[in-house]
Amino acid sequence: MLRSKFITGTVVTVAVLVGQSAFAQDVTLPQTMVWTSYDLGSTGYVEASAMADALDKEFGTTVRLTPSGTAIGRMLPLIRGRASYGFMGNEILFAGDASYEFAAQDWGPQDLRVLMGRPAAVGLVTGQDTDIQSSYDLKDQRVGFVQASPSTLMNTEAALAFGNLTKEDVEQVIYPSYGAMVQGFIGGEIDVVPVTTTVAALREAEGGRGVRWLDMPASDTEGWERVVAEASLFSPTTVTVGVSISEDDPADLLGYSYPQLTTLAGTSEDEVYNLVKALDETFELYKNANPVMPRWKLDQSGKAPAGAPFHSGAIKYLREIDVWTEEDDTWNETRIAEIEETKAMWESAAVKARAEGLSEDDWPAFWETYRDEALN
Repeated sequence: MLRSKFITGTVVTVAVLVGQSAFAQDVTLPQTMVWTSYDLGSTGYVEASAMADALDKEFGTTVRLTPSGTAIGRMLPLIRGRASYGFMGNEILFAGDASYEFAAQDWGPQDLRVLMGRPAAVGLVTGQDTDIQSSYDLKDQRVGFVQASPSTLMNTEAALAFGNLTKEDVEQVIYPSYGAMVQGFIGGEIDVVPVTTTVAALREAEGGRGVRWLDMPASDTEGWERVVAEASLFSPTTVTVGVSISEDDPADLLGYSYPQLTTLAGTSEDEVYNLVKALDETFELYKNANPVMPRWKLDQSGKAPAGAPFHSGAIKYLREIDVWTEEDDTWNETRIAEIEETKAMWESAAVKARAEGLSEDDWPAFWETYRDEALN
């Protein structure tokens, strides 16, 4: 269940350093910050740049963006103290659970916290040329998978769980890349593919075999209980904009946060509080950077669930503006407890591994088995 080396990227200076520290509207920020982000040209990079530019214009704060195309490349500068914040994806869930690449012996469970995360959606689509109407119809159907892509795998497994299925119940067609998988769907090689709602290539499928989203309505509470048991970062969402989606024909999909402004749990509460407040007060300056930027408004981006618990400094501000609720608090406390449990399991597994003389290469498989047995 997923409760769930420093790559030197191009460093882009998006502001000019002014003064010792920045003060405006009762907000105090560091004079400089370093954020990691997704690679140059990505949506995540554009969004991080827009926020950084707003902080420069309003508070005179210098933010340097260190872009990377890999989860490790975005995470390691944060862990080693070379960056204060990161625009992250699902890797923060994997890091908290010590899964996938974070199951290596030199990683282990990471104590990360979210400040805010833009709402996004992902789901499964099939062609209009199939008889598939929902996730419950997917047994023995051809479903696309991407080799060595934990995030894509998690999305698919969560959607299958909604239909009370696992990946073993479907015909797995594995592709070397996300793009190749989508092209396989367009060409009719597979029946179902996990995608976000605005993937441009889906327009080609829409004009050919047609596109049908497999709805996961919130009213199916048992289905959603299975989803959350598979990956706690998902929640029901209704999407009205996207390929073959409209106000008149919405899609009920997996809601999650991407990207997520993330820091370490030990980051100063005052610093985080002031940064979230500053980003709230400068919202008008960056909200038009791209079509999805308005979703960063805190009444949307300051809500659980997320890939990691929310930072106490963020929660303090979100409470002040009446965004944070008791339901958010319950989720947050549960997620923190899960991470603490994982940390304890990691330590006990390490003791056992040392006693058995386990090699570093054998550790990931050992840890996965040990964790699964402990959780079950």
